[in-house]
Amino acid sequence: MALMITDECINCDVCEPECPNDAIYMGLEIYEIDPNKCTECVGHYDAPQCQQVCPVDCIPLNPEVSETQPQLMVKYQLLTAAKKALAQ
Repeated sequence: MALMITDECINCDVCEPECPNDAIYMGLEIYEIDPNKCTECVGHYDAPQCQQVCPVDCIPLNPEVSETQPQLMVKYQLLTAAKKALAQ
């Protein structure tokens, strides 16, 4: 599953720079997570880094985006391949 940020977000700015996939961005009122880029840090870390640093614990799993660990790994591989291609 991808993660999501709830309306309990206090816009503290600590989650955005921690995301290795650049999935977190400032929305209209609070930070949001692009589910197409979120891999729950699979492939990068053992745990989602945004959840690790969030001081108000407002980043749960997104119930509308169900993905298995293998699916998250495939997404990670596609995202990192695309990032490498852009860097060339």
